[in-house]
Amino acid sequence: MRSFLPVLSLVLSLLGSHVHALNFHVNVRQRAAAVLAARANGRNTVPVANTHNSEYIANITLGGREIPVLLDTGSSDLWVTGSVPNAKDVGKSVSLSYAVGRAAGDVYTATLEFANYTVQDQAFLLVQDTSSFSVDIKSQGYEGLIGLGPNTGSVIRDKVDSASGDSVLDRIFSQNTTSANYLTILLNREGDPDSTATGQLTVSEVLPQYSNITNMPKLPVTKVHRLTDEDQHWQVLTDVNGVLGPDGQPIQVDSIVPSAPDGQLVVVFDSGFTLPQVPRAMADAIYGRVRGAEYNTASEVWTVPCDQLIPLTFKFGGVEYPIHPLDVSSSDFNMVDSLGNPVCVGTFQPITSAFSLLGEYDIILGMAFLRNTYTLLDYGNFMENTASDRGDPYVQLLPITDVNTAHKDFVQVRLNGVDTTGDAAHSLLPADQMQHSPISEAEKKKAYEEMILSRWPYIFVGCLAFVLIVAGLITWRCCVRRRKRREAKAANVRLPDTNAPPRSPGAQAISFSRLEDGAMPDNMEMRESKGYGDYRSSDYRPSFASSRTRV
Repeated sequence: MRSFLPVLSLVLSLLGSHVHALNFHVNVRQRAAAVLAARANGRNTVPVANTHNSEYIANITLGGREIPVLLDTGSSDLWVTGSVPNAKDVGKSVSLSYAVGRAAGDVYTATLEFANYTVQDQAFLLVQDTSSFSVDIKSQGYEGLIGLGPNTGSVIRDKVDSASGDSVLDRIFSQNTTSANYLTILLNREGDPDSTATGQLTVSEVLPQYSNITNMPKLPVTKVHRLTDEDQHWQVLTDVNGVLGPDGQPIQVDSIVPSAPDGQLVVVFDSGFTLPQVPRAMADAIYGRVRGAEYNTASEVWTVPCDQLIPLTFKFGGVEYPIHPLDVSSSDFNMVDSLGNPVCVGTFQPITSAFSLLGEYDIILGMAFLRNTYTLLDYGNFMENTASDRGDPYVQLLPITDVNTAHKDFVQVRLNGVDTTGDAAHSLLPADQMQHSPISEAEKKKAYEEMILSRWPYIFVGCLAFVLIVAGLITWRCCVRRRKRREAKAANVRLPDTNAPPRSPGAQAISFSRLEDGAMPDNMEMRESKGYGDYRSSDYRPSFASSRTRV
């Protein structure tokens, strides 16, 4: 099971050489603080390479062969290209869909080494034909992908239907039950003089220089419906008014998630997405008031002058997470505006292809956000075979971007050391002059479909209640009619009166003709009771059926 969040098509068409986000699934939980306090000693730490701020790559060893793979918290399967020594074919075939194409082939098992852990008989997909990919992945420095999401998102697991098909992290945590079920990710930023030289990933331990992450708020992972748990991701709620725009004011956007509290949005953290995806109204609020900004309808992205510093901040758990201005716009795409002038691409783009039709999230925060935090993902009870660490999944974020230092970095990199950010030319347009990006018909259709599909539990319950009410009314009507028929039948039966005096020989039957003439038979007895003989209305007992009928 798994959901796929395709990466922005712009990244593929403009960079041509960069693979982007793939998909995601979540698994997290709670653990004792003492367990979390483990410090990284290098044993379980993996260096993370950066390709143009668009791909983050680490090495695994599979069957004795070292293979560079993309790190993707949005999916749960492992696949590689080429050949793997000593691999065993399990006789199953799988096809996985990604933004750059399809990874299809046969499922094999081999010994896996990752973050100083060894897993025997790890199932993986061996992709022999990469012609469907829109880029040459090997020339970009990687030959596969490792999904760091939960088991619920694994297609291989469903196919293999055994422990070997479980995700890599699930296998590691299952074999090391005394270890805490979490990983941490630190991503560096190319082109930033103050950024960390190399990114790092750790399993069950934290980097000593960022140990304060264990004191950050534990953001509980919001759960999707059990029937769609293949779409479970690392998703949490923002604070109320949790996104501050370029003017420092909250960006007001309603959530499409029916269960989201008022004023809060559901955010997914996905290391596979180069450009974060936000609601269109939010993207417009971030870039629509920038002088010289344009919305490129062909690429479906906002472009802005590269010398424009754009403040942006997110809030989670009462903590502010400022975004480095070099991450709010990118100069890596070699784009030009309508006049042919070089421009930068706004990295927080309107969510289009990754829009959640089931209404499970509002925002996908990928690399441009994650470079500003040290991130801890606790799998908790998403891991099914661990003896400890069975709490609920959660996310912890440590802000690592200092606003003043980031401002200086931007001036040095984009403005050649001359700070012109306060000039009138770089001031924001008045709010009533904000530009708005156009909404395509396809996007309108998706929004309408989401309104229906995201509320399917409520629609189902409503339909079920309607059916029960109709069935109840029909049953009630049937019972009422049956009771009336029985009463009518009883009214037509004259019960014998054993106490009545014998009928006189001269008594005569009532003549309907005489009654019609207004004459009364001389021997007709008048009774006050409408019963039969001495049978009184107070003696009436309803039938068994009618006595059980509730109206």
